[in-house]
Amino acid sequence: MNAPDLAQALPQAAAPEASAAAWWSLLRGDVHCVLDRDPAARSLLEAWTIYPGVHAIAMHRLAHALWARGWRYLPRWMSFVARWLTHVDIHPGAVIGQRFFIDHGAGTVIGETAVIGDDVTLYHGVTLGGTSWRVGKRHPTLGNQVVVGAGAKILGPIVVGDRVRIAANSVVIDAVPADTTVVGIPGRVVAPGRRTTYGFDLNHHLIPDPVGKAIACLLDRVAQLEAIAAAQPQPRPRAKPDAACGACDDHCSEPGFSRSALHTSTLE
Repeated sequence: MNAPDLAQALPQAAAPEASAAAWWSLLRGDVHCVLDRDPAARSLLEAWTIYPGVHAIAMHRLAHALWARGWRYLPRWMSFVARWLTHVDIHPGAVIGQRFFIDHGAGTVIGETAVIGDDVTLYHGVTLGGTSWRVGKRHPTLGNQVVVGAGAKILGPIVVGDRVRIAANSVVIDAVPADTTVVGIPGRVVAPGRRTTYGFDLNHHLIPDPVGKAIACLLDRVAQLEAIAAAQPQPRPRAKPDAACGACDDHCSEPGFSRSALHTSTLE
């Protein structure tokens, strides 16, 4: 299910029993995905009890169910309590897909009109923020299997395609095509995505460094130019205006050249 379809599907559960079943089903997926994406997680007991990202998404799914039914204050109060307990700020209006994982959690902010697909991973300090005060869609939409590095900011009603990797501390303000890697401020696509055996590419140390690459290219170019200059014969020195005449190519003795006109004091 893609992100736009998800935004339409989640609020449609009508019966309380169906809503409770859907909530438990989503929460079980959120907990089990922790073991798949965090090597530090050793058991489901740890994931249920000591992972703030799990607690934050559990409370958000309850708050979002109320928000979808027209409640306003109570969902916001639940979001406030969740932020106080977990340091994760998720607006109850945000639409979040299945198997969502926030690693560490601290400082993560997800805005009201954000839409997040399935199997998305966010690290701490990520912001899905808006760039306008106008009512309406003002937060980003993330596709499926997106990985967002620590401290990254994705701003505005842009679409981030499926399986995109966003490097830590990047600032993304433009739409991102699927299967790519984004790095920098502002974020730029620097490489196509890489397929991995495990389905999730969490090797952030392998993300390209475009600034380092540009500097390396400049250093190589300077070295080439220095080698070319060293291989060429050096130009013969030119005589200074006030120096004694010697063997040179300057025709300062020809008519039309005035030595006083070349003197520094007359040029100032």
